[in-house]
Amino acid sequence: MTIKFYKYQGCGNDFVLLDQRASSFSLSSGQIQYLCDRRFGIGADGLMELINDEGTDFGMRYYNSDGQESSFCGNGGRCIAQFAQELGIIKGNIAHFSFNQTTYVADYLNDNSISLHMQDIAEFSSIGEDLVLDTGSPHYIHFTDHVDTIDLIPYARSIRYSEDFPKGINVNLVEKLDYSTIKMRTYERGVEDETLSCGTGVTAAAIAFHYLKMTSDNKIIVETRGGNFSVEFNEKAGKYFDIKLIGPALKVYEGSIEIQ
Repeated sequence: MTIKFYKYQGCGNDFVLLDQRASSFSLSSGQIQYLCDRRFGIGADGLMELINDEGTDFGMRYYNSDGQESSFCGNGGRCIAQFAQELGIIKGNIAHFSFNQTTYVADYLNDNSISLHMQDIAEFSSIGEDLVLDTGSPHYIHFTDHVDTIDLIPYARSIRYSEDFPKGINVNLVEKLDYSTIKMRTYERGVEDETLSCGTGVTAAAIAFHYLKMTSDNKIIVETRGGNFSVEFNEKAGKYFDIKLIGPALKVYEGSIEIQ
C-alpha cells in the first residue's frame, strides 16, 4: 500500500503527518514504528493523524515512535495546526481541534509561529527538590547548573523506569540562565531517547520555574537544543491558567511511501 505523508518539525521535534479525513485504512503499531524509523522509514519522533471531528475544525491522533498511542504532544499540536492551515481547513487565524475529548486552541501569529493554548495546571508533587506535574503529558523536572554536561540518558531512564512511575514519565533537565530564561533537555517516554525539544516539557519547565519561585515573570524564554520557545501564563493561588506555548512549526517535505 502506498500512502501520502507530510513531515513537520517544531524546534527539531519532528513528526510524520497523515491526512486521514477520507481514509479507509488504519495503521498497525508495527507500521507506525516503521514510518518513524530513522534508518528504514521516514524518521520521526512521532506520527499524527488529522481526522474529522464534528465539534471542532479537526481531530488529532498521536502516536509515539514506538507505535503506541500517547498522551498530548505540545509540539505535535502546533505542527498539526500548521498542517491543517496548509491543507486549507483553517481560513482565519485561529484553529480549534480535539484530542482525547479535550479542545485545544491554536493562534497563528504574524511571525509565522504558533501559540498553542495548553491545559490549566493546579497539581504539583515533589520528590526531594524535584517537581512532577502534568501538562497534557507527565513530566519530571530537575533543576541543575550543568544541563549540558549531565549524561541524560542513564539519568533519565533511572527515573522513567522507576517504581515511582509505573506508566513511565518524561524527564527534563533545566538550568536557570537569568530571571526570565531557562535552558533544558528532555528524555521522552515512547521515543525512549533525548529529543531536540518537547512542547509539553517546555511548558512544564517554565511553570516549574515560576512555581518554585525562581522567577516572578509570567513570560519565560525556554532554550532547547532544537530552538527557542516562549511560554506565557497567568497564575492565582497556585493555579496556572491561560498558558500559551509559542514557537515555530514548519513543513519539511512531503512524499509517498510504500508500507506492508
